[in-house]
Amino acid sequence: MLKFKGCGTALFTPFKNGKVDLDCFAKCVRRQVEGGIDFLVPLGTTGETPTLSDAEKLEVYRCARENAGGLPVVVGVGTNSVTGTIANIRLLNEADAFLVVAPYYNKPPQRGMYEYFKTVAGETDKPVILYNVPGRTGSNIEAKTTLKLATDVPNIVAVKEASGKIPQIEEILKGAPEGFAVLSGNDDDTFELMKKGAAGVVSVASNVAPALMSEFTHALLDGRFEAAEKMDKAMHALFKNLFIEPNPIPGKAAMAQLGLMDNSLRLPLVPALAETEAIMAQTLKDLGLL
Repeated sequence: MLKFKGCGTALFTPFKNGKVDLDCFAKCVRRQVEGGIDFLVPLGTTGETPTLSDAEKLEVYRCARENAGGLPVVVGVGTNSVTGTIANIRLLNEADAFLVVAPYYNKPPQRGMYEYFKTVAGETDKPVILYNVPGRTGSNIEAKTTLKLATDVPNIVAVKEASGKIPQIEEILKGAPEGFAVLSGNDDDTFELMKKGAAGVVSVASNVAPALMSEFTHALLDGRFEAAEKMDKAMHALFKNLFIEPNPIPGKAAMAQLGLMDNSLRLPLVPALAETEAIMAQTLKDLGLL
């Protein structure tokens, strides 16, 4: 079973003239590989996946695979129904692992969460990573539910924790069975969580700065905490400013400023405000990227 540690990138999906720009996406994936990223995560929230057709999801996955240089490719498949999520698993069945977000909008109780994830994971023998992001889904996967799934379902191997609830995440870290990984889902929590035993991060910032994020997470994995703390402080503004408008709006503005993709999003998302553009340009300059 694959192990997930270090930095995985929650990849942006580039658009041009309303269509997925696969040539641009291929170049961005290769940039991730060259930057030392450990695994790739296309088709997540950051990739505007709810706006993609099934045909586009397949194109994005296959492009990621073809340019991944052998890195694991973890695809987002979560919906707010069992049938929808299983349909995505079958559509993208060649992927190395599946990232499954907590069902959004439904607001299930914890026993519903448990049965949902157990049922979904039972449809594949590949690794499944839980994704807890209550700020987007409206529901929190409690620590006891995560730990019960980690213990009861062999192919649930990790959780991407973006709740920002540090005591909850500490409870998972303390109670997790051997081999179960906790991944930070927030760039700005990564330093604190990895110092406490988290295995890595699924990062937005690494779209913009893959080499910096790779160096940062590998320093943490190596126990070089003083060096990692300096990098964390240096990237603090990047971590913060990527979310001054809903992700991936600021990030796509930054990528456009770096000449890496068109600043194009699909409705209901729209390009960044002028103030955001200015903030992102200054952030990139301060990091020596622009």
